[in-house]
Amino acid sequence: MKDKQFLKVALAQISPVWFNKTATLNKVKNKAVANKAELIVFGEGLVPGYPFWLALINGAAWDTKMNKEIHAHYVRNSITLENGDLDKICALSKKHKIAIYLGIIERPLDRGGHSLYASLVYINAQGEIKSVHRKLQPTYDERLTWAPGDGNGLQVHKLKEFTLGGLNCWENWMPLPRAALYAQGENLHIAVWPGSAHNTKDITRFIAKESRSFVISVSSIMNKSDFPKDTPYFEEILTASPEVLANGGSCIAGPNGEWVLEPVLKQEGNIYQDLDFNRVLEERQNFDPVGHYSRPDVTKLTVDRRRQSTADFID
Repeated sequence: MKDKQFLKVALAQISPVWFNKTATLNKVKNKAVANKAELIVFGEGLVPGYPFWLALINGAAWDTKMNKEIHAHYVRNSITLENGDLDKICALSKKHKIAIYLGIIERPLDRGGHSLYASLVYINAQGEIKSVHRKLQPTYDERLTWAPGDGNGLQVHKLKEFTLGGLNCWENWMPLPRAALYAQGENLHIAVWPGSAHNTKDITRFIAKESRSFVISVSSIMNKSDFPKDTPYFEEILTASPEVLANGGSCIAGPNGEWVLEPVLKQEGNIYQDLDFNRVLEERQNFDPVGHYSRPDVTKLTVDRRRQSTADFID
């Protein structure tokens, strides 16, 4: 029983092969089985990468050939789960008995198959996709290429003694989605980011202290040199790009809000840490946001977890 108390986690702080679905999935497979972790987490939208072009080359310009062509290339390299795009990742998970949180750009058929969503996929250690959380609200310029998601993925998952839940990037600043996960018993919160410590250095510790849970933040790495030469409008993107677009910042905070692993910068690869569930029980002694320190008779949250679609067909 004591073994269930401890969990070995890996934070995969890596760069995508930008806008190349096949090559990035191969990179995910290579990283997923190293050093016998029981849970590995990858950053937001890692497959096939974050839409940095929007901020670099006037992604808000209306009806331009450049923006349309880059977007079409992005769509072609996105993930359609219904077509089995993650089947090999699931098989790898099952073979090595490792649970995976993976950030993808999803092109779902249940929304017509043309729009994109920043989705966080949970694959359990039996190789089964158990939840797909579509980012509720894309942030600022992300709305030019990603659609808003729904509440279907606000779910938690058991792994040994831990209960896992996850959110994408600035969703982690949204108090009500956090509360929806806390209410289901979450005690290991997964926060995925496109990269950079300015995102992770404050919110990671804040969520841990608020929830009295472990919080794992995982960011990607992206340098100017990581743009493939076959990217549409490669020269225009390269000319506008800084040398470093995402510097990492992956980290872990403990249930007391203090660092277990401080943000790691500019280092590509897997970062490993062992977590002790007993620390959750210790910190819940004086504060539990959905248990003894809550007042559901006064304030209560209603969550709609139905998968949203444009049409309901009755045959």
